[in-house]
Amino acid sequence: MSLLLWDELAALWQSGDFRGVHDWVNERWSRTVQESPDGDADPFARFLQGLAFAALAFHFAEEQNGESAAIFVEDGLEVLSRLPPSYAGIEITPIVDALAELRERLPVTGLGLPIPPVVAGVRALRFSHGSM
Repeated sequence: MSLLLWDELAALWQSGDFRGVHDWVNERWSRTVQESPDGDADPFARFLQGLAFAALAFHFAEEQNGESAAIFVEDGLEVLSRLPPSYAGIEITPIVDALAELRERLPVTGLGLPIPPVVAGVRALRFSHGSM
């Protein structure tokens, strides 16, 4: 995908609409899985799945749903940390760093403590000139 095709995703991400980010990414993930002979093992599909997991982690954190946020933080880190620092024109490292920071800031389950605001750096979806 070229950088131009990421404009809509970037607008959703920068606005903090992480549920919208998930929906946008999930639609493209589904299409990729259907069209690729590798299905959900397709590298681009895995990348999209990692972005979707990250978006859900940030969304649930903002909604103060720590249990769900914790699940998707781990899922996002599992997928995205295996990618190079830049993939498909998107800088992965800042997303991985934000997920790791969120994991550290999540309160212990069951204590009823509020989740600190999602780190400001996550709002900046950064693009690179590298390729897959």
